[in-house]
Amino acid sequence: MGHARDMVRIEGGTFEMGSTNFYPDEGPVHERTVQPYWVDRFPVTNDEYARFVADTGYVTVAERPLDPADFPGLDPSDLAPGSMVFTPTAGPVDLRDWRAWWRWQPGANWRQPVGPGSTVEGQARHPVVHVALEDATAYATWAGARLLTEAEHEYAALGGASGSPFAWGEEPYPGGVAQANTWLGDFPYRNLGVGGTAPVGSYPANGYDLYDMIGNVWEWTSDRYHPRHIVPALGAADAGDRENLLTQPTAESPAAVHHVLKGGSFLCSPQYCLRFRPAARSPQTPDTSMSHIGFRCARDAA
Repeated sequence: MGHARDMVRIEGGTFEMGSTNFYPDEGPVHERTVQPYWVDRFPVTNDEYARFVADTGYVTVAERPLDPADFPGLDPSDLAPGSMVFTPTAGPVDLRDWRAWWRWQPGANWRQPVGPGSTVEGQARHPVVHVALEDATAYATWAGARLLTEAEHEYAALGGASGSPFAWGEEPYPGGVAQANTWLGDFPYRNLGVGGTAPVGSYPANGYDLYDMIGNVWEWTSDRYHPRHIVPALGAADAGDRENLLTQPTAESPAAVHHVLKGGSFLCSPQYCLRFRPAARSPQTPDTSMSHIGFRCARDAA
């Protein structure tokens, strides 16, 4: 039966998925139907992930050494386990080059979010980060659950609202107040907000009584990423694009397979990444973990 979870039942329905007002990969807008399902009220936390690891002995991708066969010619010292860590810059930078604020950090993982010597002590209720797709899927399986499909995430993030770009209405900051943990100030060097993850539930719930569906951390979905929405056949219910969560590149698709992240994160800024909206999406390689990516679980409703 899995482990007891704080979940909300979503009755499902038909909605207009996507947007044509922001980024090309959010289109085309199309009708999508989701069946009833249960979804975690909050993203999975450090405390919850620690219980999973204690119970199973699971070792995350970021804690495993890189395979020399995958990185021919790389210095052996560069094969140490690690993850991608966000680092604010000293001042304005070219926003076209994400490498200015991301660094590969040996020793960074969910227990040590900024590298050796760091800790999640005192952050039990923060969302777990530095989890690759495999790590999120392993937890969900242990919990007797699964990841959300992209459509399920978007439907849940809307909270029953529709027609507005943001889950809470027309403006990113209604009345000058942040409704989610996003970047406030000048990206990527001056943050007037939290500046990192916040305890889950720190911002208002949406219309379905779900928290952090927008902001805080990007969330893995089970869907493979395509640069445009693939519109299902008329009347077809959403099944996601999850036949094989960790699909390998094929002759037809030689590029690395990406999966869809949803919800935006504490790094989303109108100056750079106006993706703290239900329709927004981002591609991510399944084996990559970063300091702004987490997940939550879902279950089919009986």
